[in-house]
Amino acid sequence: MNTTPKDLLDAGVHFGHQLHRWNPKSKPYVYDNRNGISIIDLEKTYMLLEKAYAKIEEVVSSGKDVLFIGTKKQAQEIVREAATSCQMPFCVNRWMGGGLTNFATIKSSLSKYRKFLKMDEDGELEKLPGKEEAAIRRQMSRMNRNFEGMLEVNDLPAAVFVVDTKNEEIAVSEANRLGIPVIGLVDTNSDPTILDYPIPGNDDAVKSIRIIVETILEAAQSGLSQREAKRVQKSAGPIKREQIFEQQDDIEVTLPAGYGEDEAAPTVENPIVGEAPVEEAPVAEATAVEETVTPEAPAAEAASIDSEATEEK
Repeated sequence: MNTTPKDLLDAGVHFGHQLHRWNPKSKPYVYDNRNGISIIDLEKTYMLLEKAYAKIEEVVSSGKDVLFIGTKKQAQEIVREAATSCQMPFCVNRWMGGGLTNFATIKSSLSKYRKFLKMDEDGELEKLPGKEEAAIRRQMSRMNRNFEGMLEVNDLPAAVFVVDTKNEEIAVSEANRLGIPVIGLVDTNSDPTILDYPIPGNDDAVKSIRIIVETILEAAQSGLSQREAKRVQKSAGPIKREQIFEQQDDIEVTLPAGYGEDEAAPTVENPIVGEAPVEEAPVAEATAVEETVTPEAPAAEAASIDSEATEEK
C-alpha cells in the first residue's frame, strides 16, 4: 500500500461532522473535538485501511468480485472510474432495494436487458412497430440507469465496498443479512459497528473520497495480478525437461605402425572362491601331540641314568 498517514492528512480525511450530528458509536475513532467539529484519529484510520486493503486483495486474488457502491454526488464519478479500471461491478446511480437479497429477480432483469441490447445491435428493434419500439427504448433507458456497471454480474459479490454507509444503509443491511463482508468509508455521523471493515474518515470531501477509493483500487489491481499469475501457473503445469543426446560424427583414428602385433599375454582364470574348501587349523591334534610327548621325556632321562650306573659298576 503506497498511501501514508501524511497523505491522509493532506487529503483532509481527519475532518468529521459537527458535534450535534455525531454518532456516539463512532467515539473510539474520534481523536478530539475542536471548534465544534470532530477530529478523526488518522492512526486508527490508517491501521483499518491496511486491513481493508488486505481483504480486498485476498478476495480479488481468489477469483471473486467486489461490488463498488457510491451513489452520492461527490463519489459517483470517482467510484465509476475506479470500478471500470479494475473491471469490477459498481452502482453509482441508485441502489435498488433487493439488489442482493432478491438477486434472482435482478438476474432475470439483467438477462432481459442483455436481450434488448442484442436486438438493438442486430437492428431487430427498428423493425418493430413505432409504439412498441418506443416502449422498449424507455425501458432500456431506465434499465441502463439502474443496471449501469452490473451488466456482466452473474453471481453475488464476495465483498461490498461502500462510500458513506449512512447514505447506503439499505445495501449494507442486505449484505449483512447475506453474510457478505462490507468495507466502507464511515464518517462520525454513521455507525461503524455495522461494517466488517470500517474505514473512519471524511466521506463528504472529494479529495478524501478519492484517496480512499484509489487505495482500494490499488488493492483490487494487486489481486488481479495475483489471479493472473495463478492462472498462468496453473495452465502451464509442471515443467518436464527432456534429455537431448547429440549424435556426433564418427572420428577417424590413425594407429601407429606395429600396433596390435604383440601377442596378448595369456590370461589366468581366477579360481572360484566359493567352491574352494576351507581348511580348519588342527588345534585339537596339536594339544593331543603335546600331551603324548610330555610323559616320554622323564622316561628317556631315567634310562640314560641307569645306563651310566651300570658302566660305573
